[in-house]
Amino acid sequence: MSITSPNLSGFYAYTETLKGVHYGPGSVKTALPKLLASVGGNRAFIITGKTLYTATNVVKTVENVLKEHNAYSATFYEIGQHAPIAGVRNGVKAFKDAGADVIVSVGGGSPVDAAKAILYFIQQETGGRCLPQIAIPTTLSAAEYSIGAGFTNEQGEKSRITSTELAPAGIILDAELTLATPERLWLSTGLRALDHAVENLYRPGPGVPIPLKYLCCVAIADLFTYLPKSKANAQDVEVRQRLQVASWMSVWPIKDERRGPLGLSHALGHKLGATYGIPHGITSCLTLAPVVNLKAEVASQADKEALAAVLFYLRQESTGSVNGDVRKLSSLIQQLVVDLGLKSTLSEYNVPNDDLPKIAQLAVGGDNNDPLVNNVISLLQGIF
Repeated sequence: MSITSPNLSGFYAYTETLKGVHYGPGSVKTALPKLLASVGGNRAFIITGKTLYTATNVVKTVENVLKEHNAYSATFYEIGQHAPIAGVRNGVKAFKDAGADVIVSVGGGSPVDAAKAILYFIQQETGGRCLPQIAIPTTLSAAEYSIGAGFTNEQGEKSRITSTELAPAGIILDAELTLATPERLWLSTGLRALDHAVENLYRPGPGVPIPLKYLCCVAIADLFTYLPKSKANAQDVEVRQRLQVASWMSVWPIKDERRGPLGLSHALGHKLGATYGIPHGITSCLTLAPVVNLKAEVASQADKEALAAVLFYLRQESTGSVNGDVRKLSSLIQQLVVDLGLKSTLSEYNVPNDDLPKIAQLAVGGDNNDPLVNNVISLLQGIF
């Protein structure tokens, strides 16, 4: 019996910030007008990427819905990978020139994060409330559920801003709009969602409430099940819709400003991504399995047990030891990466071998006297 409902359409609302998540094939046509009304948006400004705008009909579909309701102002498509600051600044100017009062982001994590950054900088200028964003993701990166945003500064480094007001006011998960997403981008961002779910199991600080850890386990199981099915049949909208819901479950939005960053795989991804031009989905393909394997050696017993418990949800037999189960999970993740055709190395992305100690130090926040730094250096050498 499936743990998920056979009905793949629905609606969920939470706080005064998040007015609702609408999901289901074709839902953009009815959900977007509802969300505009709920946030009081009259002039929507679309933020997206150039390829999505010029090579697909996805953005035109969203534009047409807005035009039908006399709520369209302009479309801005200068957002590149890792949201470079130049595009963000140009977006601030274009938003103000359009006289817009709400952003509709369409695409992956870069447009969603760029939208947050644009709204943040506008709020800093005006001193007023943060204007709303409605996110329509076409990948599985799950940036739309967080209160933070990353963008690339002039030095090519990742900068980050965080505020509960930056969380999108509405989210639309319409699987039909993901059909044009390139396979490698779609599947690798699925690994990014897997990275979220796994690292939520050992997130430092107050961490994730126990009920949400069960959601993460179900998300992991669904990602393992449906990513290969999506690779086998990229046009299966039902499978794509289930993957969008799994991505949502991997970082279910909760109001807790005390939570720290996710974990080592994400820390490494942030240091590798913008600096070396590696998409964040691919950084997860590179780092998640090795990090989980390292956890078998360095994690607390509670964190090891949380990782080991995932085997039950994957319907895998235990090895008979917690450490062995964690290593088995690592192997299963690595095999999934291989099966999806996503295996790569740091050298393929021209990451200099001499940079590995610096990357490890930045990710861990220590120096060469820290045993964990040396462990991470060895980890990076293993994927070089």
